[in-house]
Formats: sequence, structure tokens, C-alpha cells
Amino acid sequence: MEIKELTKVELQLMNVLWDKQQGFVNDILAELPEPKPAYNTVSTFMRILVTKGFVGYKSFGKSHQYYPLISREVYMENFMTGVKNTFFSGSLRSMISFFAQKEKLSNKEIESIIKILNENKNDIP
Repeated sequence: MEIKELTKVELQLMNVLWDKQQGFVNDILAELPEPKPAYNTVSTFMRILVTKGFVGYKSFGKSHQYYPLISREVYMENFMTGVKNTFFSGSLRSMISFFAQKEKLSNKEIESIIKILNENKNDIP
């Protein structure tokens, strides 16, 4: 299943929904920073997210309680794979090297990353 990339606004709304697990438009609106968008704007974007397959809903009369259909982890994995393939020719090594150079990692951060890699190398068949 192809997962489409979210716009900045859609991602902001999905982050609220992932954190809350479910919510009506007013619940989602309450979590957004100032200046808050109009109710109708959030409602429109939620319908777009339903159409894109990111969000489902339960109807309560004219109101809809929204919930995520795709987890944050699934979206993040898909997004980062796209970044790796688009900008680094599919090379994880190139991607890690790029971020290591750009982020100016401390020795402590490097040691932490090495520890994570060492812990996960046992999981590789």
C-alpha cells in the first residue's frame, strides 16, 4: 500500500490525533497552537485525511469522531525510506553520514548511536 506524503498542516493534525488517539474537530482544534485555524478549516482537512486513508471516523449525528488508521511509526518509516531513496540513492550509510556531519554530534551522542547499532546487529538475520 502506497502511503502519500502529508502536507505540513495535515501532519500537524495527524500529530494531534496520534497523541490523542481519537477526537472530534473541537478536540483537535483545542490542541493546535495560536493562531488557531477556523473550525471549518480543520473539518475540511480532516475530510481530506479520511479521503487519503489516514483517518477513519465514527458518526454521532452530524458530528464525527476521528481516529488514525495509520500509526505514526508506519508513516515515519515510509517517509524516512522515501528520504533515503530520494536524496541518498537508497544508501542508509550515506544518509547517516550526512546527518552525522550536519548535526555536529557530540562524543556522547556518537557513543549512544554506536550502542544502538550494536544492540540491533544481533537482530539482523
